[in-house]
Amino acid sequence: MKRIGVLTGGGDAPGLNAVIRAVVKTALNQFGCETLGILDGYDGFVNEHGVIPLGIEDVRGILPRGGTILGAASRGNPYARKVVRDGREVLIDVSEEIVKGIRKQNMDALLVLGGEGTLRIAHELFQKGAPVIGVPKTIDNDIGGTEVTFGFNTALEIATEALDRLHTTAEAHHRVMVLELMGRDAGFITLEAGIAGGADVILIPEIPFKYDSVVAKVHQRRNQGRLFSIVAVSEGAKTYRR
Repeated sequence: MKRIGVLTGGGDAPGLNAVIRAVVKTALNQFGCETLGILDGYDGFVNEHGVIPLGIEDVRGILPRGGTILGAASRGNPYARKVVRDGREVLIDVSEEIVKGIRKQNMDALLVLGGEGTLRIAHELFQKGAPVIGVPKTIDNDIGGTEVTFGFNTALEIATEALDRLHTTAEAHHRVMVLELMGRDAGFITLEAGIAGGADVILIPEIPFKYDSVVAKVHQRRNQGRLFSIVAVSEGAKTYRR
């Protein structure tokens, strides 16, 4: 390989800049390979000046920086790109332009750093003949066939710390405190943070819950002399329905 591209898509997640840095340094130092950065996700292929060279100097000092130096378009779907025509907003398919853009830049491979949506698009571009390599990124840890996605561990640490901090306040004021955690339809953050942070009730999307069961658990703790409870709730948690 002589030239590769790298883009970031989807929502923000810890570690994006670290991966970009690793790609650039590994490509250049170990393989003598040039790296191009695609700005704002797939939009970079259709926007003017959307493709830039990335060298060692460009990635120096970015490890502690949040976000991504390349930018990301969480709604940048090339199969449904929003444009204004005759004063109206319409959706158009520019996927062929993306494939042509990859070939125009003479890329031997395009590294796509993204979550479920971004990698689904990457797979569809691959089926069109684009040389794509998917790098799983999401705090939700919900990409099939992937043990751990980057961004998940940092989110887990922060969620666990939040639960730890709630304990002292809940105990001092004899309160039931509820912490809602991200993850969409996956409960990995809530489950693992709840266990590590000592939550008394953990509600995740994969297991529907009943309010009566939650209340019973809180009353049980009160009857045992524990006058506070911590409830960790995933944003996608659902009630049980027959």
